[in-house]
Amino acid sequence: MESAAAAAAARAFPPFFAESARSSSQSRIPSRPKLSRSPLLSSLSRKIGLRAPPTAVAMSGAAAAAADENPSSKEAKLWGGRFEESVTETVERFTESISFDKELYRQDIRGSKAHASMLAKQGLMDDSDRDKILEGLSEIERLIENGEFKWRADREDVHMNIEAALTDMIGEPAKKLHTARSRNDQVQTDFRLWCRDAIDRIIPYIAHLQVALVTLALKNEGLIVPGYTHMQRAQPVLLQHHLLAYVEQLERDIGRLVDCRARLNFCPLGACALAGTGLPIDRFMTADKLGFSAPMRNSIDAVSDRDFVMEFLSANSIIAVHLSRLGEEWVLWASEEFGFITPSDSVSTGSSIMPQKKNPDPMELVRGKSARVIGDLVTLLTLWRPFPNLS
Repeated sequence: MESAAAAAAARAFPPFFAESARSSSQSRIPSRPKLSRSPLLSSLSRKIGLRAPPTAVAMSGAAAAAADENPSSKEAKLWGGRFEESVTETVERFTESISFDKELYRQDIRGSKAHASMLAKQGLMDDSDRDKILEGLSEIERLIENGEFKWRADREDVHMNIEAALTDMIGEPAKKLHTARSRNDQVQTDFRLWCRDAIDRIIPYIAHLQVALVTLALKNEGLIVPGYTHMQRAQPVLLQHHLLAYVEQLERDIGRLVDCRARLNFCPLGACALAGTGLPIDRFMTADKLGFSAPMRNSIDAVSDRDFVMEFLSANSIIAVHLSRLGEEWVLWASEEFGFITPSDSVSTGSSIMPQKKNPDPMELVRGKSARVIGDLVTLLTLWRPFPNLS
């Protein structure tokens, strides 16, 4: 039976299964095909442009030489002390995060300025070096703001890009900036600052929406509309009363953001990798300069958790749900079946084939984009679920 099966396979793919067919009479388990000898594999390799057998794991001499020709590979990494070879360009492209985390540049520069000032105050850095660092960081921020800064993927992330640019600009003093600081507490500080800044931007937008809803309610004082249950007309209500329901919901949304801001407003700097540092730093100074309420009390907690991000995304998800409900309601109200509102041309789109239509696209997109916010929360909860404090 097994010989017959092997023979059938050999007829279908003679070169590939020749080795298995020969060994089938000697053993119940066919020997593993030698893929590197297979004409089928060679043919596939040629089709996709592979020059070396895919079974080769180590970098060949030619590949290593090609990597050496890449100038970005020659720059020493901050973590590269024990490494004898440069990472390949493919690995650099796969591991870079600069394409999205460059948005943290303001927070990263702000944190570095506070850290440098603290190091100088504590005698861990000369005042002249501090001044050069502060001036250099200000210049880098100016270049970024003006679109003149060259982000490099081989420098991996926003932190390495800024530090390497600072070193290029002022030389040796820049290398002292990482004294008593790990990437762990630096990243956490940047992220807390970013979330705090985002909350400070979001709350005024919610307040503006509340004002707009109240203004709309006042313009329609005394207007009675149907109140619905189960999508059936149930009781008459004032439009004002209906609109002010959203105002109340948005007020709670603001409260959640305010609470979230208060809980995340503690400074991780000084926690270093996870167990602090023996150097005489002043954690209260850096916390104060960055506007935090106080330093974080536990160094492991400071660098190992992202619950503040989950809370931030949770609050935003609830906001997104409220906006989606409002958007869906106005989409219904704009339909001919309801006919309660008529969107102006300035906030509507049309149809290329049905000219009679006026589509409430903005509110439809508010409804649709809410899924992305909720998806981000679920992604982070799922991503962070398996990580203990040890990781």
